[in-house]
Amino acid sequence: MAEFSLEDINKMHHLYRINLINSCSGYKSANLIGTKDADGNSNLAVFSSLTHMGSNPGLLGVFMRPTTVIRHTYENLKNTGYYTVNHIHEQIITDAHHTSAKYDKSVSEFDVTELQEEYKDHFHAPFVAGCPIQIAMSFVEEYHIKANNTILVVGKIEKLYVPDELIEKDGFINLSKGKVVTINGLDGYAVPDLKTRLEYQRPKAGFAHRD
Repeated sequence: MAEFSLEDINKMHHLYRINLINSCSGYKSANLIGTKDADGNSNLAVFSSLTHMGSNPGLLGVFMRPTTVIRHTYENLKNTGYYTVNHIHEQIITDAHHTSAKYDKSVSEFDVTELQEEYKDHFHAPFVAGCPIQIAMSFVEEYHIKANNTILVVGKIEKLYVPDELIEKDGFINLSKGKVVTINGLDGYAVPDLKTRLEYQRPKAGFAHRD
């Protein structure tokens, strides 16, 4: 089994280190975040750092890289207060990944890919047409992570769009049925297959409760 000390990691070639550390945390969400600036310029970018933060209210967090260079997604959602989260599915992997390329603010990623803008219920930011899960988000607050200058953006779910056939009787969204993908590292895409769901777990009889 390979072992890597902190000293080993610090001595690695930067590309090897990036790939190693980005993939060691496990599979991550695969989402496209859609925004639009005040002048009507749309933007779309792939993110793998979306995380659930609470159900009531419904909050999602996403980590943004340092703003030492222009970050169009961050600028747009901060200036307008709105953005969308769209789950990447099997049929759009290549185009979704291409949104990681750095384009000028005047160039919309929708124009350089086959991905299509979709607007719902007069919401300011664009959705990605055909995505099995589409979420309208509003900016709530942000936190600066001093250790590496990243920013945790916290948003509230304003509206959720899910095809009926993906929703189980208890409200569970079966992402496998929608061929929703996940990201391994920076550029590895996989389509998970749901194996089973397990019941809520309670302590076994005779064992003391521990926090």
